[in-house]
Amino acid sequence: MNLNYQKARNLMVENQLRPNKIKDPVILSLFKTIPKENFLLKENKVSPYSDLDISISNNRGYLKNLHLAQLINYSEIEKKHKVLHLGALTGYMTVLLSNICYEVIAIEPDNNLQLILKQNIRNLGIKNIKIVEGSLKNGFYKESPFDRIIIDNPIKNLDQSLLQQLNDELGKMIMIQKNINELNQALKITKNNNKFSKEYLFDVFTKYELYKEKEGFVF
Repeated sequence: MNLNYQKARNLMVENQLRPNKIKDPVILSLFKTIPKENFLLKENKVSPYSDLDISISNNRGYLKNLHLAQLINYSEIEKKHKVLHLGALTGYMTVLLSNICYEVIAIEPDNNLQLILKQNIRNLGIKNIKIVEGSLKNGFYKESPFDRIIIDNPIKNLDQSLLQQLNDELGKMIMIQKNINELNQALKITKNNNKFSKEYLFDVFTKYELYKEKEGFVF
């Protein structure tokens, strides 16, 4: 283990996560022990634990560590849950999720990133991540219902078909709604008996966008 990276992980948890109300010991442990640097491209390995977004491909990447931790915290994932992760990139967020749920269904349409994602999963010997040929916009209905759907790069419009893939008994979607410029909002959508409620969580300042889309369903 690279001791400098380990020290950086510890400092990230103590200086970025704990002061911002991330208190769950399981989440803190994940961020301390899972080596983010192993999921990054060579040019991004220098400072994986800085308080910055990290670009991976085109206009997509990993949000700052605090935002990733907040998304996981608000998702209230349990060990019995089946999770759909839209936009797995190279697998860092996907692996974090896999440690706290029963199964992750991961979608990553970029062929180059999917190869890296598969290799990272093999290297770690993780058995509860399933990579499928789904859509960033429409998800993967065949594997539904999902207890949780995680969208950790902003989208302008939410396709209504995704809502129907949520478990009808308190299925939750954690997503980021793209607004004007780089100001976005993290939201939680809860499904209960085919009725939906929406809760604002926190602001997200980022240039990223999961996919380019002109039209869709705005929740």
